[in-house]
Amino acid sequence: MTTVLIVDDQPLQRFGFRMLLESQDDMAVVGEASNGTEAIRMTAELRPDVALMDIRMPGLDGIEATRRIVSSGDRTRVLILTTFDLDEYAYAGLRAGASGFLIKDAQPEELLAGIRAVATGDAVVAPSLTRRLLDAYAEHLPTPGPETIPGQDPRLTSLTDREREILTVVGQGWTNTEISTRLHLAESTVKTHVSRILAKTGSRDRIQAVILAYDTRLVEPS
Repeated sequence: MTTVLIVDDQPLQRFGFRMLLESQDDMAVVGEASNGTEAIRMTAELRPDVALMDIRMPGLDGIEATRRIVSSGDRTRVLILTTFDLDEYAYAGLRAGASGFLIKDAQPEELLAGIRAVATGDAVVAPSLTRRLLDAYAEHLPTPGPETIPGQDPRLTSLTDREREILTVVGQGWTNTEISTRLHLAESTVKTHVSRILAKTGSRDRIQAVILAYDTRLVEPS
């Protein structure tokens, strides 16, 4: 059973989410919060598997709430909800530690699949879409100094040459299937490499690994 906390300042929106989630045999809504402050408190109390997090709310917004929930080390994973005209907030949410994001007008089956994916530790956003988002908002990345050497960040020192190669193409938006085909590796081997990369770099999921690839300049914005 996947437990979910719904965080949205619109009562009607929360009601709609609750009706959808409670129609599923494998999901349970454990609470509702109307702002970021309530979300942090209820996450600590209820420890849901997933917090379905709105961004724009009165008081503490969803970005800061996500940052505090993730930094607390709690088990809860955050799935950001955004609209088409707020993609810059989705980027900020990923940097804050969210495990993914969905557009608010996503189809019900997409939302349900996204929640299940996040609950099991997977990323919700397709790798290619993640790259387009990061490319669009590359100005948010720190500007490297003249002495910065791409790929020489200390966070990469524990990676093998093969793992560094795979992290690079993950950052370029390749799926596991594409990596398997282009690098002539079994898909199970690719999955093993990706899991080791996440563990060695302390990345929560694939999205965070993509961000790391950009941060360390393994991948340069288009």
